Amino acid sequence: MSILVAGPEPISSRDDLIWALERGNKPKADWRIGTEHEKFPFRLKDRSPVAYDGEHGIRAILEGMQRFGWKPIEEGGYLIGLEGDGLGNISLEPGGQFELSGAPLENLHQTCSEVHDHLAQVKEVAAEHDIGFLGLGFTPNWRRDEIPVMPKGRYKIMTEYMKKVGTMGLDMMYRSCTVQVNLDFASEADMVQKLRVGIALQPLATALFANSPFTEGKPNGYLSYRSHVWTDTDNERAGMVPFVFEEGFGFERWVDYALDVPMYFVYRDGKYIDVTGQSFRDFLKGELPGMKGELPTRGDWNNHLTTIFPEARIKNYMEMRGADGGPWSRICALPAFWVGLMYDQNSLDAAWDLVKDWTDEERQTLRNEVPRLGLNTPFRQGTLGDVAKQVLNISRAGLTARAQGDGAGADETIFLSTLEDIVHLNRTPAEELLALYNGRWNGSVAPVFDEFAF
Repeated sequence: MSILVAGPEPISSRDDLIWALERGNKPKADWRIGTEHEKFPFRLKDRSPVAYDGEHGIRAILEGMQRFGWKPIEEGGYLIGLEGDGLGNISLEPGGQFELSGAPLENLHQTCSEVHDHLAQVKEVAAEHDIGFLGLGFTPNWRRDEIPVMPKGRYKIMTEYMKKVGTMGLDMMYRSCTVQVNLDFASEADMVQKLRVGIALQPLATALFANSPFTEGKPNGYLSYRSHVWTDTDNERAGMVPFVFEEGFGFERWVDYALDVPMYFVYRDGKYIDVTGQSFRDFLKGELPGMKGELPTRGDWNNHLTTIFPEARIKNYMEMRGADGGPWSRICALPAFWVGLMYDQNSLDAAWDLVKDWTDEERQTLRNEVPRLGLNTPFRQGTLGDVAKQVLNISRAGLTARAQGDGAGADETIFLSTLEDIVHLNRTPAEELLALYNGRWNGSVAPVFDEFAF
């Protein structure tokens, strides 16, 4: 049987997949910070969603952004994103959410400057089209059927599959926004420790950044509805991945997990081929139905890894996925929170000491309850708010150590201040929004577009 290979780096064994993850190991001097954030575009005149086409649509914004040196990314004749010289890029989420995937940067000051410059560019171009941008975890008043669909092949495939595997997958795709941070690891052991801390504390990040209390113009009963949506999106590829805490966990076990997550698509000749529900294990043997004899490439594996959505995940870096979208200050605060915990060994050890005796049941209970209760989620003899104080102290110590260590840089602890205020007041951003809704907003969500737009 002849074997066809698409692309220059064929993958023919499970060992190749493990090695692809191991390639992420980096010495500490090469660790970087990559921050991603999404935001909702809206019409200033009536606060409605923005279509892709038209003189004043999403495409027009992407075209206008090219004045700042961004290069176009096209698919099937559609402009669907932009890439920059610094390895960052701009992409479109399914409902037109504008995402900046930031460049890998050395420190948090660079990260915040990158976000500031990006927002200044976006606002300049969007203003010419009477468009604004909102940083929130979930659309406050739009129905799903009001939201336009972006012309990306993978989203068409995912949209149809989501209808089969959960009740809220389309809400995740079209009505939610997040902030994420990508971090490096030095070795398999370092990855394991960081991922365990990241998974255990992801519900805390969800609470601190909870910012989605409204659906279709009314309170929805949650502080992070975005997080709640993930509980019934596609449970074969989401969740708290408890096997991460089992003895012997490492790259090999993550590969086995990823191999068992059903596929979405394969990309060939500029088109996405629907292989939903099929097995990467079969693909690895050249036995994928409809593509008999063809082996995957490293690009296929990387694409598959991007369709796995646990609370934290690894590719050849680690991605923290628990936070709602929000304003500039919290876009900077998320990487500060995790860098403080992860990039200083003493702080990482302290964080692990804090969570290492938490049980699977305790971690899952936090995951289940935090979207509703935030920092008031009961935990052991207190609340998650009590845990938050300890964790922020550990993170602050880690950032302080970074400033005092070899190649000492400027103090980064300032970026934690917004989270420390939240914990001090025991009041999440969502609770602030609900207080406004029940107070001077007089039961309307409309003012959020004026007061919380970028």
